Amino acid sequence: MPSTLPLGDPAPSDGLLPAQAAVGSADRAFGLYVHIPFCAVRCGYCDFNTYTATELGGGASQDAYARTAVSEVALAAEVLAGSGLPARKLSTVFFGGGTPTLLPAEDLALILRAAVGQWGIEDGAEVTTEANPDSVTPESLAILKEAGFTRVSFGMQSAVPHVLKVLDRTHTPSRVPQVVQWAREAGLVVSLDLIYGTPGESLDDWRHSLQTALSYGPDHISAYALIVEEGTKLAAQMRRGEVPGIDDDDHADKYELADQLITEAGLSWYEVSNWARTPEQACRHNLAYWRGDDWWGIGPGAHSHVGGVRWWNVKHPTAYANRLAQGDSPAAGRETLDPETRNIERIMLEARLQAGLEVATLSTAGRHEIAGLIADGLVDPTAAFRGKLVLTLKGRLLADAVVRRILPD
Repeated sequence: MPSTLPLGDPAPSDGLLPAQAAVGSADRAFGLYVHIPFCAVRCGYCDFNTYTATELGGGASQDAYARTAVSEVALAAEVLAGSGLPARKLSTVFFGGGTPTLLPAEDLALILRAAVGQWGIEDGAEVTTEANPDSVTPESLAILKEAGFTRVSFGMQSAVPHVLKVLDRTHTPSRVPQVVQWAREAGLVVSLDLIYGTPGESLDDWRHSLQTALSYGPDHISAYALIVEEGTKLAAQMRRGEVPGIDDDDHADKYELADQLITEAGLSWYEVSNWARTPEQACRHNLAYWRGDDWWGIGPGAHSHVGGVRWWNVKHPTAYANRLAQGDSPAAGRETLDPETRNIERIMLEARLQAGLEVATLSTAGRHEIAGLIADGLVDPTAAFRGKLVLTLKGRLLADAVVRRILPD
């Protein structure tokens, strides 16, 4: 089953935000995340809030979903205005899932039009959809481009059939170059998502996946280590001994290989798990998360953040639709972050960026750790001399350990 929602305070039925949310809002970018909770098949490693047709009860029709999401767009505009936040144009929009492109392209365009109609959109804004390679056509990609989408992120995951089988992916490797070409013809920026560390994946398998992905000339690559979450099919298979467990050394070897091959192909890292061909092709929506900007999350289980107030919607599509039909906020709970928590989260996220973390913003104890981190080969000494904490390759492998050393006591 999908992962559980976090604990928090009850959210008001009208969705209005506390006064803190408006403080400094004019200086923060505003983005929109749209969660499409549908998948053709549940992948064995996935614990996202997604549902196949057989898992959904009545009232959760995919056909009606776009109209339901549009109703939350309207609610969001009312809540932000009623909470005293100034009108801000959208800087980024990201459709994630699930598989957004399981919905007709016209439905995704309908949601985007509604959002732009409410807030407007900045010139040159980034508008992304995730997609499975077997969920798009040349026609659907052309419709998305015409509607204002600028970018597509394909869940390639691997180029090796036996690895895709373990992950329960439904596409064949030969489909990926085809959809990349279609996206290029439509005029979309192309990102490929890869996963390493799948049980049974050798280093040569991973090398083949990387080389194959790079041969398609993507503008952006994300490479994530497989994390096995409790409650997933893959976790149960590991407990039963049907597949081997996760090996941290294997993950490290594969990350180093990824960085080597992706860098040699002309892409540069800008976040620990992400590489872009140019700075402009970095995922601006994700950068907004990592930099603590504001975003509203549309959809069941979607999370939002505005000015240190974080909230999350009810999980099930039926409960989500029912709340909105009654004129109520779909928010299930929320939390208001205190300055200390916001600072800790800022350090944890900004330390992962190639742009670096301002050393001057650390506590005295944190600043005193910098010399030791340089001596241990975890932090770039030149960047540190200029006042920025930037991880070396070794530091990226041990990013969590670096963060623990610089966090305030």
